Amino acid sequence: MTPRADIDVRPIDEAELPEWLRAINAGFLREPVTSEAELEGRRAQFVPDRYLGAFDGSRCVATFKSFAQELTAVGGAAVPANAVTGVTVTATHRRRGLLTRMMSQDLAAAKEREDVVATLIAAEYPIYGRYGFGPATSMSEWTIDVPRSGLDPRWAGPQDGGRIDLVEGEDVRKLGPELYERIRRAQPGAVSRDEMWWRVNTGDVRFEASWTEPFYAVHRSPDGEVQGLLSYRCDGHWGDGKLQPANTASVRWLIAANPAAERALWHYLCAIDWVVTVKSGWRAPDDLLPFFLPDPRAARITSQADWLWVRLLDVVRALEARTYEGEGSLVLEVADGAGLAGGRYLLEASADGASCARTTRSADLALDVRELAALWLGDESAVRLAALGRVREERAGAARKADALLRTSRRPWCPDMF
Repeated sequence: MTPRADIDVRPIDEAELPEWLRAINAGFLREPVTSEAELEGRRAQFVPDRYLGAFDGSRCVATFKSFAQELTAVGGAAVPANAVTGVTVTATHRRRGLLTRMMSQDLAAAKEREDVVATLIAAEYPIYGRYGFGPATSMSEWTIDVPRSGLDPRWAGPQDGGRIDLVEGEDVRKLGPELYERIRRAQPGAVSRDEMWWRVNTGDVRFEASWTEPFYAVHRSPDGEVQGLLSYRCDGHWGDGKLQPANTASVRWLIAANPAAERALWHYLCAIDWVVTVKSGWRAPDDLLPFFLPDPRAARITSQADWLWVRLLDVVRALEARTYEGEGSLVLEVADGAGLAGGRYLLEASADGASCARTTRSADLALDVRELAALWLGDESAVRLAALGRVREERAGAARKADALLRTSRRPWCPDMF
């Protein structure tokens, strides 16, 4: 359908927030009415110029939001990111170019702000590649059959002198930010969490009228240092009408500064009386969880998908921000239909650092900006992409050389949905 010039795409003002929320609820197939609690929480998040709406007359028919974020690159550097969320187009106004207009405005503004990348979690796979985004991390969810796991159900706590305690949401808001900052600096693909994240995820700000308070557990080392935090809910199931508890503990999030703390929190969950099933929530695709169990087959993957999508806005700063385990140089011919990050770049990398600059040298590898985004965090393989016809070798062996430079020993992971 031909785009209509009379549909106005623009930043909203705070007075238009209720109408914008009505549109986003319609797009996500939620009840159109916005609760006062949600409206109050959204007002607390509102930043002028970061909420876009498409208006057909006075009615909002498409929504788009972005916010400031930091993304951890390989090696621990935090790069400024433009996080995209709240993207909807009402079913009555599809195929009119509204998302393209909103995305173009937002990415141009992000480039002007000198953000290095844009990020999003894609509800539908085919949409965002045409805007230069590529899937850069993935996630797995495990379901643990506790009786089969081989863990001691009489477990009473870590054997190293550490301890696990139940705490309240208020405690999590005090303990969580510092712990998470330590963890995310060491985890490529992790994104920043602001104060509002902790308030929303502990029920201090409630977007959902049906909020159910979870349990929170903290792991402390023998010297009292906080090394892990866990949020989970239990369902109270008693199993097919029988007088036999068969509860499921569902993890909302679990963060740990080291494998020992992570192991202890999983063991704690599996040792709770009446719990026979543990659902892990979103975990890294190479998570250690199954191997914390005496019988790793007790943890089966029940969901696996792409997760964080990345769009490079500044190739030079992105490639210079990360570290490299190998040493070498690579000339990349990067295509970008939006004109934001295309060009030919020479990457020279070693364990001591990297430099990247535009060049006139002949290219080794030709690829779209979305494929470079998939490679940047170290998860994807240039050899795989070449086999799929999505990367083209201009010099024989260039894809293997790119993998030797770019791939990482542990896979990147984003713990969050946004």
